Amino acid sequence: MRKIITILFLAILGYYMVDLMNQIPFGEDRMNVGRHYLENTIAETGSVNTVTSIVVSYRGFDTLGEVTVLFLAATGLGAILFDKRGKKRRKQNASSLVKTTSKLLYPLIVLLGAYVFVHGHLTPGGGFQGGAIIATGVLMMYMSYRRFETNHKALTIIESMAGLTFVSIGMGGLILGQGFLANFLPLGEPNMLFSAGIIPIIYSAVGFKVGAELTGVLDTLLKTIR
Repeated sequence: MRKIITILFLAILGYYMVDLMNQIPFGEDRMNVGRHYLENTIAETGSVNTVTSIVVSYRGFDTLGEVTVLFLAATGLGAILFDKRGKKRRKQNASSLVKTTSKLLYPLIVLLGAYVFVHGHLTPGGGFQGGAIIATGVLMMYMSYRRFETNHKALTIIESMAGLTFVSIGMGGLILGQGFLANFLPLGEPNMLFSAGIIPIIYSAVGFKVGAELTGVLDTLLKTIR
């Protein structure tokens, strides 16, 4: 009896799977949403980077969720490793060549990260990429100078202000009756730095938030060395 029920169940499941596949219009042009983004991004958002307009404007809730997940991950890691932190890191520094190179490259790396998220609406890049680049520069300094420290209070303030900016801009669109994260600022002229309304502001906030959180994670991990 069990075999009959199993065969009957598989037959019904197979029938509906085949019927579903027959209803999918393979080969037909059905890219309605994608075409709308490609054709109307500049007019609706002022951003010449279509990917940016999708991530920050059309699907801004996704970006807000990703930032929240990163915050929770950093908080969880800090909570887990809190009791395992060593009082001091190793005192030995890297070689003179590495230290000198790091000192020269560090401000350039930070500048590159800032450039990436400030120009996210004009060129490939954005808040997550820029923040990660900045954190990479901080990691280089950690590896070169064992006594290099970051101010956790400053990182907390930067992270909090960036998150508050993100949410406040989203609420601004809601207060003006256009919806949460609606682009309520002037779009400006495409291909100009001051354009795309709220998009560059949100990307800058994301860049600061991601950079601060990743830097805090690196500091927490390195302080587990006794």
